[in-house]
Amino acid sequence: MKEMELKYGCNPNQKPSKVFVENGELPIEVMNGKPGYINLLDAFNGWQLVRELKAAAGLPAATSFKHVSPAGAAIGRPLTETEAKIYWVEDMGELSPLGCAYARARGADRMSSFGDFISLSDPCDLCTAKLIKREVSDGIIAPGYDDDALELLKTKKKGNYTIVKIDPNYKPDPIEHKQVFGVTFEQGRNELVIDREFLNNVVTKNKDIPDDAKVDLIISLITLKYTQSNSVCFAKNGAAIGIGAGQQSRIHCTRLAGSKADKWFLRQSPQVMGLPFKEDIGRPERDNAIDNYIGEDYMDVIADGKWQLYFTEQPKRFMPEDQAAWLEKNQDVALGSDAFFPFSDNIDRAKKSGVKYIAEPGGSVRDDLVIKSCDDYGMAMCFTGLRLFHH
Repeated sequence: MKEMELKYGCNPNQKPSKVFVENGELPIEVMNGKPGYINLLDAFNGWQLVRELKAAAGLPAATSFKHVSPAGAAIGRPLTETEAKIYWVEDMGELSPLGCAYARARGADRMSSFGDFISLSDPCDLCTAKLIKREVSDGIIAPGYDDDALELLKTKKKGNYTIVKIDPNYKPDPIEHKQVFGVTFEQGRNELVIDREFLNNVVTKNKDIPDDAKVDLIISLITLKYTQSNSVCFAKNGAAIGIGAGQQSRIHCTRLAGSKADKWFLRQSPQVMGLPFKEDIGRPERDNAIDNYIGEDYMDVIADGKWQLYFTEQPKRFMPEDQAAWLEKNQDVALGSDAFFPFSDNIDRAKKSGVKYIAEPGGSVRDDLVIKSCDDYGMAMCFTGLRLFHH
């Protein structure tokens, strides 16, 4: 099949719409449902991300995409008991490596992942399909599906769940094109391989970057390679835990990613894990309530007349000083940036979220000030020498 008609483009008024290849055949097979224009943008970007993550880390990988940027990405390391609880999978028993990867990717930012498009590096197994079955998701792309997993996924969305199979051996042309306002842009594909060699130029006094931290830095950089720029990514324990995408200012990227990483860690606090939710409250409603509870809109869920909608008893406010004390326990976080940090305020903000390891291209006229800020905090930072913009 050389082309596929789509219902419409980015918006319902944008017709006609299709995807096609000039040479050969489309590398995908639609196993169920009908993918849309944005679905396929998410699918192709997400597939590249997980394929590269698996090649770099040697473990199955998953990503959760929304609006052409990842909300989360991870490799298949086992979950801790706490992680299983905050990702709402503690009742699932032992998960497969691929299931762990998706639970981590979805759990990084569960609010942003609501209605995601999923990409998996490996054929979808039944364990992973069971996780996906109970989440709100628009579709999935993978290089294959176990028979029982495929049958289960086909029951989602009243049988309309989009399931796409991609040829893992497909290799696109080295030159890519896109049109804007009737004008065609052409560039070489970004075939940059991100691996440990990418992290050799450590420019700070602290030269010690343990192997686990290198893996986290690689995860952050590969994630950024497929994130709308400007972008910054915090990573820990084999997963992206905070992604700041599409911001015009670098510090706004860092603040956004840092705030998401903070919320990821605050979810693990005893005060949040002990919230007395009513039994009939679903996972999305719990996620929304937690986001409000640990944010500025806490009264929306704990005020009289409000808390009764979510809880069996009125929770106490999670005081700012108590949140700050808990966040101090989050340490050894990795941070990647798709372009250089122009000011040291980014390092100051990163420190507040437990960052110890940084990878960025370097090349700012203020590199010396950024390096000094890292030295003051005892961080290890490497200059990769290569920008990772994606548009």
